[in-house]
Amino acid sequence: MFEVAEYIGIIAFAISGFFVAVRSRLDFLGVLVSVFLTALGGGIIRDIAVDKTPYTFTHNTPALIVISVMIGLILLKFHKKESIENRPLFIVSDSIGLISFSITGALIAIESQLNLTGVLALAFVTAVGGGITRDIIINEVPFVFKTGFYGTVALLVALFIYLLHFTGWMNFYTLSMVFVAGVLLRIVAYYKKWSIPLV
Repeated sequence: MFEVAEYIGIIAFAISGFFVAVRSRLDFLGVLVSVFLTALGGGIIRDIAVDKTPYTFTHNTPALIVISVMIGLILLKFHKKESIENRPLFIVSDSIGLISFSITGALIAIESQLNLTGVLALAFVTAVGGGITRDIIINEVPFVFKTGFYGTVALLVALFIYLLHFTGWMNFYTLSMVFVAGVLLRIVAYYKKWSIPLV
């Protein structure tokens, strides 16, 4: 289940990272960095946090996926489209990436025998760490800090996974249900413009 969620997250975040780079009018190297950071950055931070060699550094598949997605999007001329960041493909891909990486972060935390705080923190970092790093590099306020319910969804997913583990109900089917529910929640929250209170 970990590898499935990891690869889904990489594909989805590679797509959203590409769209963010295009919107910021970056050159080819900038797009490449944006795609790699968005797709792989959170996972690298996650693995380092639990003293593991990053998955991306021991398996070739993640990098091959990122490069393939980027080439595919260029060949399909998505970089020529206007205002693509607010279109359904971006929202759906970003939502899938968010939930997939929230799940992998929580699973690694549970595997590492972390408590609830650790599960929440690792899921959050995995889901948004790459995007935060990308946004800082391109001199933007990180997406997670200005998109209302975004980070909250990652925490809710992590909480449910912890509860499933605690009660002994965690399996492929329940994780799949959390994945679908999380993606739907993120999409609904976006279109309904749900947000957490401003300070």
